[in-house]
Amino acid sequence: FSAYRHGGKRLFDIVGSLILLLMLSPVACLCCLLIAVKLGRPVTFCQRRLGWHGRPFLMHKFRSMRDATDLAGNPLPDEERLGSFGKKLRSTSLDELPQLFDILRGRMSLVGPRPLLVRYRDRYTEREWKRHLVRPGLTGWCQVNGRNALDWESKLELDVVYAEGFSFW
Repeated sequence: FSAYRHGGKRLFDIVGSLILLLMLSPVACLCCLLIAVKLGRPVTFCQRRLGWHGRPFLMHKFRSMRDATDLAGNPLPDEERLGSFGKKLRSTSLDELPQLFDILRGRMSLVGPRPLLVRYRDRYTEREWKRHLVRPGLTGWCQVNGRNALDWESKLELDVVYAEGFSFW
């Protein structure tokens, strides 16, 4: 293992996320203001995801959906709660900005497999589980190589390839 794998990556994550937080703070503040006006408060939400070594953690995101319910008080389907503003936040990935704080905390990395919901825990094959050998990332090998154009098997395989052979390059 290289020095990068034994601490250099973490140092890179801390420095990189601090720089990005400083550079993007005006954008993040504008997002907070617009979300508060268009969608209400709170402006962020947390979701349990599987992280490093398969341990659950709370991942933070900007809200992109309205709090709309039916007459019985049940949330409406996602398609009905996601408006044009929320779609724009997601398409630009601005909803992911709060994850820079998750990176600072050590729960995520700048680069790594995107963390998936805890409910998928039992669906991984033994090989696919290897994606949890590294911290989940804000972006990853899968996102650079096709993102939503890929099927699940291809995405998971790219995650495993990254986890098995990541380096600074």
